[in-house]
Amino acid sequence: RALIFPLLIREGKPTPFFTFVLALLFCVFNGYLQGRSLTTYATYPAGWLGDSRFIIGFLGWLIGMAINIHSDHILRNLRKPGETGYKIPRGGMFEYVSGANFFGEILEWFGFALACCTIESLAFALCSLFILGSRARQHHK
Repeated sequence: RALIFPLLIREGKPTPFFTFVLALLFCVFNGYLQGRSLTTYATYPAGWLGDSRFIIGFLGWLIGMAINIHSDHILRNLRKPGETGYKIPRGGMFEYVSGANFFGEILEWFGFALACCTIESLAFALCSLFILGSRARQHHK
């Protein structure tokens, strides 16, 4: 999402370079942390891919990603070219929560954490909850 969404945005305010660098560093560090954890420290019993924790976690991740992608699509298409001003998104999960994109991403990372069952994946899910939850609350207000 960090690479695809910015490329799909049609118009809007430019992202400050410092914000871009911080986001990039965060994604690189987190990717390294998750990858290192899964390839070096995590051990799984035979049959883990059939375990209910993995299956439910994977489905949570997949559903969260679908919600996130669909919500981003709705947000990108809120305004017609040249339009400005605030618009309330409609459709998809926006019918149930005002920050559907944030909800999808939080669900995604908690699903990932359940599927992986590592302290690092749980830490990232909790960070996502606190950071994105705060942003969702601000957007709702």
